[in-house]
Order: sequence, then C-alpha cells, then structure tokens
Amino acid sequence: MKYFAAITLHLQASSVIVFNGLNFSEWCEQVKFHLGVLELYLALLEDKPTAITDISNEQEKLYHKQWERSNRLSLMFMRMTIANKIKTTISQTENAKEYLNFVKERFRSIDKSLAGTVMAQLTTIKYNRLKSMHEHIIEMSDIAARLKTLGIAVDDSFLVQFILNSLPPEYGPFQTNYNTIKDK
Repeated sequence: MKYFAAITLHLQASSVIVFNGLNFSEWCEQVKFHLGVLELYLALLEDKPTAITDISNEQEKLYHKQWERSNRLSLMFMRMTIANKIKTTISQTENAKEYLNFVKERFRSIDKSLAGTVMAQLTTIKYNRLKSMHEHIIEMSDIAARLKTLGIAVDDSFLVQFILNSLPPEYGPFQTNYNTIKDK
C-alpha cells in the first residue's frame, strides 16, 4: 500500500508544471488541486496542532498523525515541483504552510510584473494572417486565461473587444456590425 501511495504522489507531482520563479499563481493552483485530490491538503489549511501529551485522547492523536503525514508529503510534493535553481533560494522549513507562504512572498512581485506583461500582450496583439482566425482567437483566449491564473479576470465582453481591436482595417464592417448588434 505504501508503494502505491508513493507512486501516486510521484505521478501527481509529475503532472504539475515546474515552478520556475515566474509562474507562481499557476503552479500554486495546480499544487493545491493535486494535494486536494490526494487528500493531503490538511497541513496547508490548518496550523500545526499542539504536541501530543499523556492526556491526549485518541482523536487528538489521530488528527496529529494525519496532520504530520499531510505536512511531510505536502512539503515533498512542493519541493518535487520546483526547479532546482529556485530551491536553493527558498527558506528551508519543515512546515508546508510556511513553505508555501514563503514562496508566495518571495515571488509575488515577479508574478505581478508578469501579469503586466501578459496584459500588454493581450491589448497589443494583432491578427497577422500567419495563422487562421480561429487560432488567433484561441491564442487571445489563452492569454486571457493566463491572466486569470495571475489574479486578473478579463470579462468576456472585454475579450471580444480586444479580439475585434486586434483585427486589420478590412474587418471594420464586421466590427461595426458586431457593435450594432451588441448595443441592441
């Protein structure tokens, strides 16, 4: 049974994007999801329980054991999904919640900077006919989805407007027709 758990943990970790210092929001979302699926999220939700004493009851002992397991495996999971060059810059703690918070604080400004770059990409991209219109729209939708993982939600009506604005002048009649229909 222990081998199965180890294999499952490794398989889940290998499907998470590697944190490279520039993708905290996306990495964190995936880590939390996978730890939730593995039912290892307890240590990320709750602070470390008080130490077990002679007067601790069975329920307290069981909770402490579950939290310790969650904490240990969550730390391993997160460390397995961080690029080696980043691992050395992260404070070594034995508490999964503290570890995740430290990573968040350390790389928050980089994430915000990335959000600005991605927003600029969405607002300045132009359709250049090197790919199909469908591929262009999908690319812009992907950029908007990436912004969402960085904490910036792009309303669908704004996305449509960005897409229309990215089209060359010969699509002017289409833009006008769309705006006329939209305003009714």
